[in-house]
Amino acid sequence: MGGADAGMDAALAALYGAPDGRESRPRGAGLGSSAPSVARWLGDIRSYFPGSVVQVMQRDAIDRLGLSALLLEPELLEAVEADVHLVGTLLSLNRALPETSRETARAVVRKVVEDLEKRLATRTRSTLTGALDRSARTGRPRHRDIDWDRTVRANLRNYLPEYRTVVPERLIGYARADRSVKKDVVLCIDQSGSMAASVVYASVFGAVLASMRSLDTRLVVFDTAVVDLTDQLDDPVDVLFGTQLGGGTDINRALAYCQSKITRPADTIVVLISDLYEGGIRDEMLKRVAAMKAAGTQFVTLLALSDEGAPAYDRDHAAALAALGAPAFACTPDLFPEVMAAAIEKRPLPIPES
Repeated sequence: MGGADAGMDAALAALYGAPDGRESRPRGAGLGSSAPSVARWLGDIRSYFPGSVVQVMQRDAIDRLGLSALLLEPELLEAVEADVHLVGTLLSLNRALPETSRETARAVVRKVVEDLEKRLATRTRSTLTGALDRSARTGRPRHRDIDWDRTVRANLRNYLPEYRTVVPERLIGYARADRSVKKDVVLCIDQSGSMAASVVYASVFGAVLASMRSLDTRLVVFDTAVVDLTDQLDDPVDVLFGTQLGGGTDINRALAYCQSKITRPADTIVVLISDLYEGGIRDEMLKRVAAMKAAGTQFVTLLALSDEGAPAYDRDHAAALAALGAPAFACTPDLFPEVMAAAIEKRPLPIPES
């Protein structure tokens, strides 16, 4: 091989070892441990491969070769193809970032966040605005505000077979939209290391929801401690740098805090985003969920909010929540608006097939 093919082969061998059954190089020998050699390699793979492949290779380099420490170098950060997984890695290194790298890291995180907002915000707002308008029902609607589907279903007992029609004794329709807060939303996010991508997406969605006047959104992150980041929701980058990825998990303590902030149970949606590996008191956690649901609160459990599918999770806890009427499932970012819309309208959640 020569030219670009040889360069591509060298870039792959530096990360994955020699191809075609030849003896591979020692682990990490192709990249070494210096920022300049890694920066050159990053430049090479961006010239040889499309962006989606570059992101996979970067992720593999961080995982396989232990290059996390090199991301503390500002010149290396500037060369990296930014994506959700890189943001997760930077957040896990947050406390170790030197001042020389911190601003570069924030710029990388902000680029990813802004790209996600462009992709997700418009559809989220339009879907939830429609759901909020539909959730406000009235028994005396104007003609153009009648919900014919629900009206027909509510009057099926009044079907007249000889006329093949339904007599609508009771009309169901949409109330006129107003600017008052209609629903309270609490996003309760597990910030253990395995939930990094979910934390990124949830922070972006939290900022989008907080921008909607008809929703009062609270964002809570937890490990063994609980931190309320609601006052930072106007800037999801500040939210992300307020998290501390890693550590243990105390879901019960987090839910206790969220429960204490609920003032309108029937108009509240609690979204727990966690792999459910509880380090706290399991029975108390389940009692809290049961109490919230009994009070009329909508409770949604997401094992992940990412494009990667369901992570490893505690199946016993997931089954126990399902028995309480709070099924746990993984959710892609594109599905999240539909899940929230269903919760707002108090209809069955669109749970994806596993």
